Amino acid sequence: MEESTGFYGFGIAPNILTVLEKLRFTAPTPIQKKSIPPALEGKDLIGLAQTGTGKTLAFGVPLVQAALRGKRSLVILPTRELAFQVEEALKKIGGSLGVRTSLLIGGESARAQLQTLRRNPMIILGTPGRIIDHLHQRNVSFKDVAVLVLDEADRMLDMGFAPQLEKILREVPRARQTMLFSATMPEAIVKLANSYMKLPLRIEIAPSGTAIEKVTQELFFISKPDKFRLLEKLLQEYRGSVLVFSRTKFGAKKIAVRIRALGHVAAEIHSNRTLNQRKDALEGFRNGKYRILVATDIAARGIDVKGIELVLNYDLPSNPEDYIHRIGRTARAGAVGHAVSFATPDQKADVRDIERLMRAALPPSALPQLPPARNVPHPYPRRFSSRG
Repeated sequence: MEESTGFYGFGIAPNILTVLEKLRFTAPTPIQKKSIPPALEGKDLIGLAQTGTGKTLAFGVPLVQAALRGKRSLVILPTRELAFQVEEALKKIGGSLGVRTSLLIGGESARAQLQTLRRNPMIILGTPGRIIDHLHQRNVSFKDVAVLVLDEADRMLDMGFAPQLEKILREVPRARQTMLFSATMPEAIVKLANSYMKLPLRIEIAPSGTAIEKVTQELFFISKPDKFRLLEKLLQEYRGSVLVFSRTKFGAKKIAVRIRALGHVAAEIHSNRTLNQRKDALEGFRNGKYRILVATDIAARGIDVKGIELVLNYDLPSNPEDYIHRIGRTARAGAVGHAVSFATPDQKADVRDIERLMRAALPPSALPQLPPARNVPHPYPRRFSSRG
């Protein structure tokens, strides 16, 4: 008889194992195999893994088990979309077992969130800003939090949330279990771990570059005015789902408008969209209502959609790490994916930075014959701000 089959042998409670079986979680991913047993033992841990490796379940199962044993948890995440998606995952695991959650994010009614807090949730999730709002209004206390999770910690620090995180961490008991998940391990994360964690177990899955081995990558050097013509050509060739990345919200809106003008069904996610509009776009992309989703990097955190045929970098990201995050979305949970990137001739240094991070060359492809240029209306009034 095998020592461990599937999720058996990890120390997971039988009722949670039954739920995992019903949800058809049968083969744990490497981050789940290495994280769940020590997490269930109450150890602090740092999980270094790219997106799409199954880390939500890696901390989700221990949180649900802790909740069933009367321990409260706090999960801090960088964006509303990611927080919403993680809560949905936790509900799937713990909902039928009576585990209540509370989601504290901007863009939704603080009063409605207060109602969920009054129902004594065992798992509280949220973004730093809204969590602090509720703390200031004394709507919530973290004095009994036994488990703390910082998800996508590097992204939170990149977004300037360090002061808010420190404020929240001061409200949580020092005698707690802390789990930190991050795609990278910059110096700021090391300092955070040294200050707030107790001899954490470091679990590293797929260092930079290896998580995207199953993604075939293509690069085109192209002038800015010709980018959309190449996009039009590629959308004729790729009939499956396509995730298009723009560097700014203005660019995302403009691209989405132009794609729809071609007759394609497309949605957009960026900071100028309401939370309900973002939810509709993400759910529609997931269920096939929208074949194409245009997104900015910040808004795209939390996009976890299976079967994305193509990730298209209309603009190269501001930093090489975001390139890894982006293209990893077309190879979720071990699937094979394809990524295409557009670079202007003056971005060769940016391409070299990406190659250094991946430890692999990204040779340019020859441009195909492009369709004729089109005139389209401006997507926004002139007073619109183009940042983010």
